[in-house]
Amino acid sequence: MAGIVNQERFQYAIDLLQKELFKFTVTNPVQVEVSTLAQKKSLPDSIKAKLIEKEHFVLYRKAGKGVIELIGADESGVLYGCLELLANKTWQGNQPFFIQDGPKMVMRGTSIGLQKTTYLPGHDIYEYPYTPESFPWFYDKQLWLNYLDMMAENRYNALYLWNGHPFSSLVKLKDYPYALEVNESTFQKNQDIYTFLTKEANKRGIWIIQMFYNIILPKPFADRHGLKTQERNRIITPLISDYTRKSIAAFVAKYPNVGLLITLGEAMEGVGQDDINWFTKTIIPGVKDGLQLSRTAGEPPIILRAHDTDAPAVMQAALPIYKNLYTMAKYNGEALTTYTPRGKWAELHRSLGDIGTVHIQNVHILANLEPFRYGSPDFIQKSVKAMHEVHHSNGIHIYPQASYWDWPYSADKVDNRLLQVDRDWMWYKAWARYAWDENRDLLNEKSYWSKELVHYYGIPEKDAQKLLLAIEEIGEISPKILRRFGITDGNRQTSSLGMLMTQLINPYRYGLFTMLYESEAPEGEMIVDYVEKDYRYEGHIGETPAQVAREIVQHGARAAALIKTLGTPTKNVAEFDRWLNDIRIHQLLANHYSYKVKAAIQLLRYKYVRDLNALRKALPDLEQSVEEYRKLTAITDKTYLYANSMQTKQRKIPMRGADATFIHWKEMLPVFETELNNFKQAIDSLSKMSDTPTQIKVGLKSQQVTFLDNQQLIPLKKGAKLYADQELVVTHLANELEGIQAIQIDAANQKLVGTHLRFKSEKPVKILVGYFNSTDKVFAPKPVLEIDASANDFGQAEAKVRNAIRIQYMPMVDIHTYSFPAGTNELKIPKGEVLVLGVVDDRELPNPYNADVDNQGDDLDDLFGYYQGTKL
Repeated sequence: MAGIVNQERFQYAIDLLQKELFKFTVTNPVQVEVSTLAQKKSLPDSIKAKLIEKEHFVLYRKAGKGVIELIGADESGVLYGCLELLANKTWQGNQPFFIQDGPKMVMRGTSIGLQKTTYLPGHDIYEYPYTPESFPWFYDKQLWLNYLDMMAENRYNALYLWNGHPFSSLVKLKDYPYALEVNESTFQKNQDIYTFLTKEANKRGIWIIQMFYNIILPKPFADRHGLKTQERNRIITPLISDYTRKSIAAFVAKYPNVGLLITLGEAMEGVGQDDINWFTKTIIPGVKDGLQLSRTAGEPPIILRAHDTDAPAVMQAALPIYKNLYTMAKYNGEALTTYTPRGKWAELHRSLGDIGTVHIQNVHILANLEPFRYGSPDFIQKSVKAMHEVHHSNGIHIYPQASYWDWPYSADKVDNRLLQVDRDWMWYKAWARYAWDENRDLLNEKSYWSKELVHYYGIPEKDAQKLLLAIEEIGEISPKILRRFGITDGNRQTSSLGMLMTQLINPYRYGLFTMLYESEAPEGEMIVDYVEKDYRYEGHIGETPAQVAREIVQHGARAAALIKTLGTPTKNVAEFDRWLNDIRIHQLLANHYSYKVKAAIQLLRYKYVRDLNALRKALPDLEQSVEEYRKLTAITDKTYLYANSMQTKQRKIPMRGADATFIHWKEMLPVFETELNNFKQAIDSLSKMSDTPTQIKVGLKSQQVTFLDNQQLIPLKKGAKLYADQELVVTHLANELEGIQAIQIDAANQKLVGTHLRFKSEKPVKILVGYFNSTDKVFAPKPVLEIDASANDFGQAEAKVRNAIRIQYMPMVDIHTYSFPAGTNELKIPKGEVLVLGVVDDRELPNPYNADVDNQGDDLDDLFGYYQGTKL
């Protein structure tokens, strides 16, 4: 067909129009002439001007009952014009009309993870070969068609498939046949379904994009060569580079129209020349090799994800050798917290958006929203406006609203598991609507969404308006809770499960991710800052914890009042009831947090006044917070299977979630009850003592190990010289550390190649590693789960002894511990200065504490005791 580039997409649009239009025009036929701009030899310049951009279209009729002209800038424009014609009934009258439209966001995508809630045996995080046993839904063609139809209806144009290393499931390599991770039968199934998926997606104007992490190796390949599948600090070798380059080449040759989304960081040490080299000397050459093999002209887009890498530097190095590059960065981290982003993270977005290529916003994981329903059009519309205006972005990438790791199912406790795509239809529709055009009139939007609810639930419009308002009210609760009280924007925290009191009053103990407050929240104060300002009679700034504690209760109360008078729906009744149930759950969650935050504010005042009445005044609010949580547990026990879909050791807050533990409110209720009882007992004990006794820490003893690289040992004490290449000495030291054998370090070498320690031990041991409390690049970065999924493989993510040691002229040092079994082991730490302060028995330092060697003040954590051996 002359003038048509994508025949399949054009024909799909025509077939869809004919099929659906027939239903409306069986008694009153209408004639529609469909074409692309390239097919039109003569058009007024005024119409051509409206079809300059891809995916745009015009629809018009010059006279009553005349021919309707549908012209697309391209085949996608034709498809969207057909969808508009079916949705917009203007043409059913006899009047002339003219409609022009096109998207504001040029990339509008959703994502699906081929990943699971727990690890596969013998594998690490993200390592999930494509098999029917792990992903039976992946081979369900009807499920794919339903999902693709949803995407087309909402005018999404990209589908991202997330997996650690997909190539060993999808291609065979002549030079590395043993790298294939699936059997022959499964390999054929994978090729069949992937070909089917890309073909059907193309018809609907959807670009399939395969995501992968670097550097992950398939297990059979790694085993063959004596390598680990993942090693963050691994050296890039010719073998690893050659395998990866040939994998990418084979994939691109087989699927030249499939895009690639690259995560350089996390599975390899982020931010540095290695990232640049890997991207420019392995990945891009692999893509070019594949294009040459397939004899495909043009460069398929490659999307660089700005996660744990210096994306501007990588782009600067890559653009001279590959032009069709996109960038992507998380919007609010792994959560949804604000439509007023700011700070350094916003600066990074702008720097990427201003490069001149397409910059995509990644609405990622949503750890603070799961598992409950979320569909606030107002919050979403404002967020998309911020993506344009603050982040200078022109693309969007949407994660599932909840249960990402458990696709395709939601966490609802029902006889037949609910599909996420069905349950969260409003989520997908809202992001798509505003990605297409965020500048829509507020009153018109209220009317639009009310009518959508009328249609979906079969309720009167007045009831739909109330339900919409209730959804908007609860849409503010979870974002406000996390951004004002939380520890992190990452999925190591599940905020719907609540927080320990020590997490509220001492967030630094838990590795506070400060970007949450500095970039992903309006200007405001943390709880600890708020109380200190009160004590010092200083003015408060911006959004305060006390303010949010009030507001979330008000949101919940208004939402609950709105749904009290709703009538009975006539469609999707069970789902309607589940929405109302989630609204009630949000109210209870808001009440729980509000009471607990008020208790935390009161409790922190004790730190300054040392008056037991301050603790006693906190008790009623803490008791009420537990009562609200008890109600929350009762309702969620009947309605939800779990709170968080990532059920691995990466989940740390409110309790460590290894092996699918502490994933439900009924598991957390005893923790909060114990916390309350311990607090009561602490008050009682303190009231019987004139002075609070000072706890004396038992001295640590060095554990004998054999170092394999002639390390020089230095006894820890004040005045000890821990550097081999600098004249710096220990000035402050926790008493319990005195006498253990530290390793003398070479700071210059650490900055150049990192720290590598090999040793043998006859029993399990802990290595004490001192990280400087500074983000300066001269220091090794602390293990942070937000950017490194392996950051707790040795139990190192949490600081075990905070404020433990100070070196002359240097920042304070926190001690993190790395646990190793008996035998030969090695410790690898990224480039930068770090202290190796000794080796102790693995049973030592079971719980974290604050040594406070600078006498900055106690942190009150001991008031809450332990829960089954875990310090609260």
